[in-house]
Amino acid sequence: MTPLSENSPAVEVVDLRRGYGDYEAVRGISFSLARGELFALLGTNGAGKTTTLEVLEGYHPPTAGTVRIFGLDPYTAGAEVRRRTGTMLQEGGFFKELTVKETVDCWRAFTSRARPTAEVLARVGLEPKAGTRIAQLSGGERRRLDLALAVLNDPELLFLDEPTTGMDPEARRATWRLVKELRAAGTTVVLTTHYLEEAQQLADRVAIMDRGLIAATGTVAEVLAGRGDLITLPLPPGHRLADLPELLGTAPVLTDGLAGYRVPRSAPALAALHGWAAARGVELDGLEVRAGSLEDVFLDLAAASGTSAASTTPLGASR
Repeated sequence: MTPLSENSPAVEVVDLRRGYGDYEAVRGISFSLARGELFALLGTNGAGKTTTLEVLEGYHPPTAGTVRIFGLDPYTAGAEVRRRTGTMLQEGGFFKELTVKETVDCWRAFTSRARPTAEVLARVGLEPKAGTRIAQLSGGERRRLDLALAVLNDPELLFLDEPTTGMDPEARRATWRLVKELRAAGTTVVLTTHYLEEAQQLADRVAIMDRGLIAATGTVAEVLAGRGDLITLPLPPGHRLADLPELLGTAPVLTDGLAGYRVPRSAPALAALHGWAAARGVELDGLEVRAGSLEDVFLDLAAASGTSAASTTPLGASR
């Protein structure tokens, strides 16, 4: 194995470009990951996210630029890189007639440093399903089996591609706990997800891709900095949007039947709104306040790039 010094990045991407014929899916992106870091790579449909992952995983070479995993080229040194990484694809390919235990046993046969089957199944909560055939598993249970196979060898680097799709809330939380345990033990994680709450809960840093480029990157707090708070309320009976006051110099905008304000500070804005309502005897039923979120960033990116609202969820192929 090629050793890493304590301060060497686990992943280093420099000016990565990847094209398919005349189409350039990734147009020059750079980032690096420290060991033990969880990095969420997010993107609207067609952003280049999946293409980037496939290059990192060694499935395709870059058209230009460099990618290094533990200092190695994942395309030309794939065998060594794979011994040190785990990959959870969006959809695994299983033999449906095998049981869960038989499936894990098969993978153990060609995985170095594999943990015992019973231990792996316990980590993902599939012990009761050990004798169940794959064809009889739910979608969420299959995702847990995908995860079990990805962490079979305690990888130094783990790729999680939409890991909790189809899981119920309890299984999703259990998966988050396992990911946190792996990170605490030193595993570096690259996550893609369309559950933006998942990225906010787990990621040390995020990168949001748009049209082949990184449009925003940093900690979640850094990406959301300056986005302010969102105040929404139904239009009071007998009032139009134009009747509502400006709050901190911001006029309301009507979206999906709700009046909304994006304000830098919610406390003084709410005080002004309640003062306006009290002076007119207006009840502010349905008033809600929430902090800026990654969803807001996606919507803004979609609006800026002319992407339709239906395709703003970072789910699906990114080429």
